[in-house]
Amino acid sequence: MAILEKKIYVGLTEETAIQLVKELAFFPIHAELTAKEIGDGNLNYVFRITDQEGGKSLIIKQALPYAKVVGESWPLTLKRSKIEADALIKHGEFVPLLVPKVYETDEDLAITIMEDLSHLKIARTGLIEGENYPKLARDIGEYIAKTLFYTSDFALHPFEKKRLVAAFSNPELCKITEDLVFTDPFFDIDTNDFEPELQSDVEAIWGNTALQIEAAKIKYSFLTEAEALLHGDLHTGSIFASEEETKVIDPEFAFYGPIGFDLGLFIANLVFQSIVRDGEQKEYILNQIEETWQVFYSVFSELWEKEGVDPFTKVSGYKESFLQKIFNDAVAFTGCELIRRTIGLSHVKDLDGIEDKEIRLAAKRKTLELGTSLILRKSDIQEIKGFISAIKEHTA
Repeated sequence: MAILEKKIYVGLTEETAIQLVKELAFFPIHAELTAKEIGDGNLNYVFRITDQEGGKSLIIKQALPYAKVVGESWPLTLKRSKIEADALIKHGEFVPLLVPKVYETDEDLAITIMEDLSHLKIARTGLIEGENYPKLARDIGEYIAKTLFYTSDFALHPFEKKRLVAAFSNPELCKITEDLVFTDPFFDIDTNDFEPELQSDVEAIWGNTALQIEAAKIKYSFLTEAEALLHGDLHTGSIFASEEETKVIDPEFAFYGPIGFDLGLFIANLVFQSIVRDGEQKEYILNQIEETWQVFYSVFSELWEKEGVDPFTKVSGYKESFLQKIFNDAVAFTGCELIRRTIGLSHVKDLDGIEDKEIRLAAKRKTLELGTSLILRKSDIQEIKGFISAIKEHTA
Protein backbone atom coordinates (compact mmCIF):
# COMPACT_ATOMS: atom_id res chain seq x y z
CA MET A 1 0.00 0.00 0.00
CA ALA A 2 1.21 3.53 -0.76
CA ILE A 3 2.61 5.43 2.19
CA LEU A 4 0.17 8.33 1.85
CA GLU A 5 -2.83 6.01 1.76
CA LYS A 6 -2.08 4.44 5.13
CA LYS A 7 -2.61 7.66 7.10
CA ILE A 8 -0.79 6.04 10.02
CA TYR A 9 2.40 7.52 11.46
CA VAL A 10 5.46 5.42 10.70
CA GLY A 11 9.02 6.68 10.95
CA LEU A 12 10.56 7.03 7.52
CA THR A 13 13.71 5.26 6.38
CA GLU A 14 15.93 6.27 3.48
CA GLU A 15 14.12 3.71 1.34
CA THR A 16 10.59 4.78 2.26
CA ALA A 17 11.54 8.45 1.91
CA ILE A 18 12.35 7.74 -1.74
CA GLN A 19 9.06 5.86 -2.12
CA LEU A 20 7.19 8.85 -0.68
CA VAL A 21 8.58 11.44 -3.11
CA LYS A 22 7.88 9.08 -6.00
CA GLU A 23 4.25 8.79 -4.88
CA LEU A 24 4.07 12.57 -4.85
CA ALA A 25 5.64 12.80 -8.33
CA PHE A 26 8.34 15.24 -7.37
CA PHE A 27 10.74 13.51 -9.75
CA PRO A 28 10.41 11.78 -13.13
CA ILE A 29 9.11 8.24 -12.75
CA HIS A 30 12.37 6.61 -13.84
CA ALA A 31 14.69 8.96 -11.92
CA GLU A 32 17.56 7.34 -10.03
CA LEU A 33 17.08 8.73 -6.53
CA THR A 34 19.32 8.58 -3.48
CA ALA A 35 18.37 9.43 0.09
CA LYS A 36 20.54 10.35 3.06
CA GLU A 37 19.44 11.02 6.63
CA ILE A 38 21.29 14.22 7.55
CA GLY A 39 19.50 15.33 10.71
CA ASP A 40 21.76 16.35 13.59
CA GLY A 41 19.09 17.86 15.83
CA ASN A 42 17.26 16.45 18.82
CA LEU A 43 13.69 16.19 17.58
CA ASN A 44 13.49 15.11 13.94
CA TYR A 45 14.57 13.02 10.99
CA VAL A 46 15.86 14.99 8.01
CA PHE A 47 16.30 13.28 4.64
CA ARG A 48 17.91 14.76 1.53
CA ILE A 49 16.53 13.19 -1.65
CA THR A 50 18.61 13.70 -4.79
CA ASP A 51 18.08 12.88 -8.45
CA GLN A 52 21.57 11.73 -9.45
CA GLU A 53 21.14 12.57 -13.12
CA GLY A 54 18.92 15.63 -13.03
CA GLY A 55 20.65 17.21 -10.05
CA LYS A 56 17.35 18.23 -8.43
CA SER A 57 17.07 17.67 -4.67
CA LEU A 58 14.69 18.34 -1.81
CA ILE A 59 14.37 17.83 1.94
CA ILE A 60 11.89 15.73 3.88
CA LYS A 61 11.66 16.62 7.55
CA GLN A 62 9.74 14.27 9.82
CA ALA A 63 8.98 14.92 13.47
CA LEU A 64 9.80 12.15 15.93
CA PRO A 65 7.33 11.31 18.74
CA TYR A 66 10.10 11.81 21.31
CA ALA A 67 13.25 13.85 21.92
CA LYS A 68 16.33 12.13 20.49
CA VAL A 69 18.53 13.84 23.06
CA VAL A 70 16.79 11.86 25.84
CA GLY A 71 14.93 9.01 24.12
CA GLU A 72 11.43 7.59 24.22
CA SER A 73 11.11 8.48 27.90
CA TRP A 74 10.60 12.09 26.73
CA PRO A 75 7.52 11.91 24.43
CA LEU A 76 6.65 14.87 22.21
CA THR A 77 3.59 15.80 20.21
CA LEU A 78 3.72 15.30 16.45
CA LYS A 79 1.56 18.41 16.04
CA ARG A 80 4.76 20.43 16.08
CA SER A 81 5.38 19.33 12.48
CA LYS A 82 2.20 21.11 11.34
CA ILE A 83 3.05 24.15 13.45
CA GLU A 84 6.52 24.33 11.89
CA ALA A 85 5.18 24.02 8.34
CA ASP A 86 2.42 26.56 8.99
CA ALA A 87 4.94 28.98 10.53
CA LEU A 88 7.24 28.67 7.51
CA ILE A 89 4.31 29.33 5.20
CA LYS A 90 2.98 32.24 7.27
CA HIS A 91 6.39 33.89 7.68
CA GLY A 92 7.06 33.24 4.01
CA GLU A 93 4.17 35.58 3.19
CA PHE A 94 6.24 38.45 4.58
CA VAL A 95 9.87 37.44 3.91
CA PRO A 96 9.75 34.90 1.05
CA LEU A 97 13.48 35.17 0.36
CA LEU A 98 14.46 34.47 3.98
CA VAL A 99 12.74 31.10 4.56
CA PRO A 100 12.80 27.82 2.59
CA LYS A 101 9.97 27.08 0.18
CA VAL A 102 7.48 24.50 1.46
CA TYR A 103 6.35 22.06 -1.24
CA GLU A 104 4.13 19.61 0.65
CA THR A 105 2.99 18.74 4.16
CA ASP A 106 1.20 15.77 5.71
CA GLU A 107 -0.05 16.07 9.27
CA ASP A 108 -0.62 12.32 9.74
CA LEU A 109 2.94 11.44 8.78
CA ALA A 110 4.28 14.59 10.51
CA ILE A 111 6.32 15.50 7.44
CA THR A 112 7.24 18.68 5.61
CA ILE A 113 8.82 18.54 2.17
CA MET A 114 10.78 21.66 1.41
CA GLU A 115 13.55 23.38 -0.49
CA ASP A 116 17.04 21.91 -0.15
CA LEU A 117 19.45 24.49 1.27
CA SER A 118 22.58 22.34 1.14
CA HIS A 119 24.38 25.00 -0.92
CA LEU A 120 24.42 27.04 2.29
CA LYS A 121 26.07 26.40 5.66
CA ILE A 122 24.57 26.42 9.13
CA ALA A 123 25.50 29.87 10.44
CA ARG A 124 26.76 28.57 13.79
CA THR A 125 29.15 26.17 12.07
CA GLY A 126 30.48 28.86 9.77
CA LEU A 127 30.91 31.40 12.55
CA ILE A 128 32.79 28.89 14.71
CA GLU A 129 35.08 28.26 11.74
CA GLY A 130 35.80 31.99 11.59
CA GLU A 131 33.60 32.87 8.65
CA ASN A 132 31.70 36.14 8.51
CA TYR A 133 28.33 36.66 6.90
CA PRO A 134 27.95 40.32 5.88
CA LYS A 135 24.19 40.01 5.23
CA LEU A 136 23.32 38.01 8.34
CA ALA A 137 22.50 40.86 10.74
CA ARG A 138 20.57 42.86 8.16
CA ASP A 139 18.59 39.86 6.98
CA ILE A 140 17.70 38.65 10.47
CA GLY A 141 16.81 42.16 11.61
CA GLU A 142 14.42 42.39 8.66
CA TYR A 143 13.10 38.85 9.23
CA ILE A 144 12.25 39.53 12.88
CA ALA A 145 10.75 42.95 12.20
CA LYS A 146 8.48 41.85 9.36
CA THR A 147 7.34 38.48 10.66
CA LEU A 148 6.54 39.91 14.07
CA PHE A 149 4.95 43.18 13.00
CA TYR A 150 2.68 41.55 10.43
CA THR A 151 1.46 38.92 12.93
CA SER A 152 0.81 41.43 15.71
CA ASP A 153 -2.18 43.49 16.79
CA PHE A 154 -0.56 46.46 15.06
CA ALA A 155 -1.19 44.90 11.62
CA LEU A 156 -4.10 42.47 12.12
CA HIS A 157 -7.81 42.69 12.81
CA PRO A 158 -8.37 41.41 16.38
CA PHE A 159 -10.37 38.41 15.14
CA GLU A 160 -7.55 37.28 12.82
CA LYS A 161 -4.93 37.79 15.52
CA LYS A 162 -6.88 35.67 17.99
CA ARG A 163 -7.46 32.98 15.35
CA LEU A 164 -3.71 32.75 14.79
CA VAL A 165 -3.00 32.67 18.52
CA ALA A 166 -5.24 29.60 18.79
CA ALA A 167 -3.84 27.97 15.64
CA PHE A 168 -0.28 28.30 16.92
CA SER A 169 -0.92 27.11 20.46
CA ASN A 170 2.18 25.01 21.12
CA PRO A 171 2.10 24.03 24.81
CA GLU A 172 4.45 21.05 24.75
CA LEU A 173 7.33 22.82 23.05
CA CYS A 174 6.69 26.01 25.02
CA LYS A 175 7.02 23.89 28.17
CA ILE A 176 10.51 22.86 27.03
CA THR A 177 11.49 26.52 26.76
CA GLU A 178 9.80 27.40 30.03
CA ASP A 179 11.82 24.70 31.81
CA LEU A 180 15.17 24.69 30.03
CA VAL A 181 15.55 28.45 29.45
CA PHE A 182 13.69 30.13 32.29
CA THR A 183 13.56 27.68 35.21
CA ASP A 184 16.07 24.84 35.48
CA PRO A 185 19.32 26.87 35.17
CA PHE A 186 18.31 28.99 38.17
CA PHE A 187 17.82 25.99 40.48
CA ASP A 188 19.63 22.79 41.41
CA ILE A 189 17.84 20.64 38.82
CA ASP A 190 19.12 17.27 37.54
CA THR A 191 18.90 18.29 33.89
CA ASN A 192 21.55 20.98 34.34
CA ASP A 193 24.93 20.11 32.84
CA PHE A 194 28.22 21.86 33.58
CA GLU A 195 31.86 21.21 34.40
CA PRO A 196 32.65 20.55 38.08
CA GLU A 197 35.02 23.52 38.02
CA LEU A 198 32.00 25.81 37.54
CA GLN A 199 30.22 24.53 40.66
CA SER A 200 30.84 27.66 42.73
CA ASP A 201 29.82 29.94 39.84
CA VAL A 202 26.61 27.96 39.37
CA GLU A 203 25.81 27.91 43.08
CA ALA A 204 26.17 31.69 43.09
CA ILE A 205 23.37 31.82 40.51
CA TRP A 206 21.20 29.38 42.46
CA GLY A 207 21.68 31.42 45.61
CA ASN A 208 21.00 34.82 44.04
CA THR A 209 17.43 35.63 45.07
CA ALA A 210 17.39 38.94 43.22
CA LEU A 211 18.39 37.13 40.03
CA GLN A 212 15.71 34.47 40.54
CA ILE A 213 13.04 37.13 41.01
CA GLU A 214 14.03 38.84 37.77
CA ALA A 215 14.15 35.47 35.98
CA ALA A 216 10.64 34.77 37.26
CA LYS A 217 9.42 38.07 35.80
CA ILE A 218 11.03 37.27 32.45
CA LYS A 219 9.45 33.81 32.43
CA TYR A 220 6.06 35.35 33.21
CA SER A 221 6.43 37.64 30.22
CA PHE A 222 7.15 34.60 28.04
CA LEU A 223 4.11 32.82 29.47
CA THR A 224 1.59 35.64 29.11
CA GLU A 225 2.48 38.16 26.39
CA ALA A 226 1.02 36.96 23.07
CA GLU A 227 2.41 39.84 21.03
CA ALA A 228 3.33 38.16 17.72
CA LEU A 229 4.01 34.84 16.01
CA LEU A 230 7.55 34.02 17.12
CA HIS A 231 10.00 31.65 15.51
CA GLY A 232 10.53 30.47 19.08
CA ASP A 233 14.05 29.03 18.70
CA LEU A 234 15.93 31.60 16.64
CA HIS A 235 19.60 30.80 17.19
CA THR A 236 22.49 30.55 14.74
CA GLY A 237 21.92 26.81 14.43
CA SER A 238 18.48 27.56 12.95
CA ILE A 239 19.88 29.69 10.14
CA PHE A 240 21.52 28.73 6.86
CA ALA A 241 23.84 31.39 5.46
CA SER A 242 26.41 32.40 2.89
CA GLU A 243 27.90 35.76 1.99
CA GLU A 244 24.95 36.38 -0.34
CA GLU A 245 22.02 34.56 1.24
CA THR A 246 20.24 33.89 4.56
CA LYS A 247 17.48 31.35 5.25
CA VAL A 248 15.73 30.81 8.60
CA ILE A 249 14.67 27.21 9.31
CA ASP A 250 13.17 25.05 12.10
CA PRO A 251 10.32 27.15 13.57
CA GLU A 252 8.76 24.14 15.32
CA PHE A 253 8.78 26.10 18.59
CA ALA A 254 6.62 28.80 16.93
CA PHE A 255 3.91 30.33 19.12
CA TYR A 256 2.49 33.71 20.06
CA GLY A 257 4.82 35.37 22.55
CA PRO A 258 6.79 38.54 23.36
CA ILE A 259 8.53 40.14 20.39
CA GLY A 260 11.79 40.60 22.27
CA PHE A 261 12.26 36.82 22.61
CA ASP A 262 13.34 36.12 19.02
CA LEU A 263 15.62 39.14 19.14
CA GLY A 264 17.16 38.09 22.45
CA LEU A 265 17.87 34.52 21.36
CA PHE A 266 19.51 35.53 18.10
CA ILE A 267 21.59 38.26 19.73
CA ALA A 268 22.67 35.90 22.54
CA ASN A 269 24.01 33.46 19.99
CA LEU A 270 26.06 36.24 18.42
CA VAL A 271 27.28 37.15 21.90
CA PHE A 272 28.83 33.67 22.22
CA GLN A 273 30.95 34.51 19.19
CA SER A 274 31.92 37.88 20.66
CA ILE A 275 33.18 36.02 23.73
CA VAL A 276 35.34 33.52 21.83
CA ARG A 277 36.75 35.97 19.24
CA ASP A 278 39.47 38.60 19.73
CA GLY A 279 40.49 41.90 18.20
CA GLU A 280 38.91 42.88 14.89
CA GLN A 281 36.90 39.67 14.73
CA LYS A 282 35.31 40.45 18.10
CA GLU A 283 34.48 43.97 16.92
CA TYR A 284 32.94 42.53 13.76
CA ILE A 285 30.49 40.44 15.80
CA LEU A 286 29.68 43.37 18.09
CA ASN A 287 28.91 45.43 14.99
CA GLN A 288 26.63 42.61 13.78
CA ILE A 289 24.73 42.72 17.08
CA GLU A 290 24.31 46.47 16.80
CA GLU A 291 23.21 46.22 13.16
CA THR A 292 20.61 43.56 13.99
CA TRP A 293 18.90 45.92 16.42
CA GLN A 294 19.22 48.96 14.17
CA VAL A 295 17.70 47.17 11.18
CA PHE A 296 14.92 45.73 13.32
CA TYR A 297 14.18 49.18 14.75
CA SER A 298 14.18 50.85 11.35
CA VAL A 299 12.01 48.25 9.55
CA PHE A 300 9.55 47.86 12.44
CA SER A 301 9.24 51.65 12.76
CA GLU A 302 8.53 52.06 9.05
CA LEU A 303 5.88 49.34 9.10
CA TRP A 304 4.32 50.86 12.22
CA GLU A 305 4.06 54.29 10.59
CA LYS A 306 2.84 53.12 7.18
CA GLU A 307 0.76 50.02 7.95
CA GLY A 308 -0.31 50.21 11.59
CA VAL A 309 -4.06 49.59 11.95
CA ASP A 310 -4.46 50.30 15.65
CA PRO A 311 -5.45 53.97 16.19
CA PHE A 312 -2.86 54.24 18.96
CA THR A 313 -0.07 53.75 16.41
CA LYS A 314 -0.76 57.37 15.40
CA VAL A 315 -0.22 58.68 18.92
CA SER A 316 3.10 60.49 19.25
CA GLY A 317 5.56 58.65 21.48
CA TYR A 318 3.76 55.28 21.62
CA LYS A 319 6.00 53.69 18.99
CA GLU A 320 9.14 54.71 20.86
CA SER A 321 7.71 53.44 24.14
CA PHE A 322 6.82 50.06 22.67
CA LEU A 323 10.19 49.67 20.95
CA GLN A 324 11.87 50.45 24.27
CA LYS A 325 9.89 47.64 25.85
CA ILE A 326 11.00 45.27 23.08
CA PHE A 327 14.62 46.32 23.62
CA ASN A 328 14.53 45.79 27.38
CA ASP A 329 12.81 42.44 26.89
CA ALA A 330 15.48 41.41 24.38
CA VAL A 331 18.23 42.30 26.87
CA ALA A 332 16.59 40.08 29.50
CA PHE A 333 16.00 37.17 27.12
CA THR A 334 19.62 37.44 25.98
CA GLY A 335 20.75 37.03 29.58
CA CYS A 336 18.61 33.93 30.10
CA GLU A 337 19.85 32.33 26.89
CA LEU A 338 23.49 32.97 27.84
CA ILE A 339 23.07 31.26 31.20
CA ARG A 340 21.02 28.30 30.02
CA ARG A 341 23.38 27.49 27.11
CA THR A 342 26.27 27.42 29.57
CA ILE A 343 24.92 25.37 32.49
CA GLY A 344 21.58 23.98 31.28
CA LEU A 345 20.75 20.82 29.37
CA SER A 346 21.41 22.10 25.85
CA HIS A 347 24.77 23.76 25.15
CA VAL A 348 26.37 25.46 22.15
CA LYS A 349 29.47 24.38 20.25
CA ASP A 350 30.74 27.96 20.33
CA LEU A 351 31.72 27.33 23.96
CA ASP A 352 31.84 23.56 24.34
CA GLY A 353 34.04 23.25 21.26
CA ILE A 354 36.92 25.19 22.85
CA GLU A 355 39.55 22.49 23.28
CA ASP A 356 41.74 24.22 25.87
CA LYS A 357 40.00 23.55 29.17
CA GLU A 358 41.14 26.70 30.97
CA ILE A 359 40.17 28.92 28.05
CA ARG A 360 36.81 27.17 27.84
CA LEU A 361 36.12 27.60 31.55
CA ALA A 362 37.14 31.25 31.40
CA ALA A 363 34.78 31.84 28.48
CA LYS A 364 31.92 30.16 30.32
CA ARG A 365 32.52 32.23 33.45
CA LYS A 366 32.38 35.38 31.34
CA THR A 367 29.15 34.16 29.79
CA LEU A 368 27.57 33.53 33.20
CA GLU A 369 28.70 36.90 34.52
CA LEU A 370 27.33 38.71 31.47
CA GLY A 371 24.05 36.78 31.53
CA THR A 372 23.54 37.58 35.20
CA SER A 373 24.32 41.26 34.66
CA LEU A 374 21.93 41.59 31.71
CA ILE A 375 19.06 40.05 33.67
CA LEU A 376 19.63 42.25 36.71
CA ARG A 377 20.22 45.41 34.65
CA LYS A 378 17.61 44.83 31.93
CA SER A 379 15.78 48.08 32.74
CA ASP A 380 18.95 50.12 33.13
CA ILE A 381 20.36 49.39 29.66
CA GLN A 382 18.31 51.75 27.52
CA GLU A 383 19.97 51.62 24.10
CA ILE A 384 22.14 49.41 21.93
CA LYS A 385 25.39 51.27 22.64
CA GLY A 386 24.93 50.56 26.34
CA PHE A 387 24.25 46.91 25.55
CA ILE A 388 27.48 46.66 23.55
CA SER A 389 29.34 48.34 26.40
CA ALA A 390 27.96 45.76 28.85
CA ILE A 391 29.24 42.95 26.63
CA LYS A 392 32.70 44.51 26.46
CA GLU A 393 32.72 45.11 30.21
CA HIS A 394 32.18 41.44 31.02
CA THR A 395 34.08 39.78 28.17
CA ALA A 396 37.29 41.75 27.90
